[in-house]
Amino acid sequence: MPGHEIIGRVTNVGPDVTRFKQGDLVGVGCMVDSCPHCSACKQGLEQYCEEGPTFTYNSKDRTDNTTTFGGYSERIIVPEKFLLQIPEGLDLKGAAPLLCAGITTWSPLRH
Repeated sequence: MPGHEIIGRVTNVGPDVTRFKQGDLVGVGCMVDSCPHCSACKQGLEQYCEEGPTFTYNSKDRTDNTTTFGGYSERIIVPEKFLLQIPEGLDLKGAAPLLCAGITTWSPLRH
């Protein structure tokens, strides 16, 4: 699905991936990576990454330094920490906006 929220199928997994397998339906919100070692990242606050988070759209990928293109990408590498399992049968057109607009409203209410 195009946009900065992405829903798609896992095409390959690395040797350390434990939560997902090839063929899984997954989604990712506005961030696809962070440095994992700064104090913010260690607290689960990757949006405040001291090195800057990697966004799904118009950021430099930390792995190969290419530009991210969000849902317009043919493929994207995302660490499993930034992925969510999408239930089979869920309306994808309705689910994709939840990865940004939905969490943007839910998170402040939760906190």
